[in-house]
Amino acid sequence: MQTISLISTLHEEKGKCNAEELCKIIEKISPDVIFLEALEDTYKAYDVQRFSSYGIYHTKLEIKALQLYSQNESFDYVPVLDDGLTDAFDNKFNLVCIDHEFQTIVDNYNSLAICNGFKFINSKESTNLQDEMRKFENHYFNGSEIEIEFNKSIEIYENAMIANIYYYCKKNHFNNAIFLCGVAHRKSIIEKIEKFQSNEEIKINWKFYTD
Repeated sequence: MQTISLISTLHEEKGKCNAEELCKIIEKISPDVIFLEALEDTYKAYDVQRFSSYGIYHTKLEIKALQLYSQNESFDYVPVLDDGLTDAFDNKFNLVCIDHEFQTIVDNYNSLAICNGFKFINSKESTNLQDEMRKFENHYFNGSEIEIEFNKSIEIYENAMIANIYYYCKKNHFNNAIFLCGVAHRKSIIEKIEKFQSNEEIKINWKFYTD
């Protein structure tokens, strides 16, 4: 059975949440395939050539980690997004960030991520704080049109990632893979995986990284 480990990440380097630390985690798992929350053109041929010829690393945390890993190992890189997030994401985030209480929660979360790295990002404490943020947002927007549009957008966004992973698994053979996805999606992605597992013919041995 194919095994995929979900590893929650940030998209930019912050303290101990950096490419070198993520690469160490990837090396321990030693995947044949790396699925990434990214569009096809996030890591362009130009970026590949700049790294291979001049050692210039990508600015996205996860891709920089993959570049580090690629220096010693080979693997298949599979971006799993069909489309990026809609404007609903920025519209919602920009509005709620005006609130001082919400910004305090975010600042506290970022401080923990900076100090404790991926051990925190993939912990129950992280999930609880993400839940706290979501509850605050729900109360703040109270079922407004902005929230409705955002929820629709996120549902499509996350379902597409998982569907693309299952499609790849049906068409390709591998033993061990990882799925690098932003931490804000962790709880929802795990819930969606459970639904996919019950409805898809192909069964995947999912593991959820917790350090």
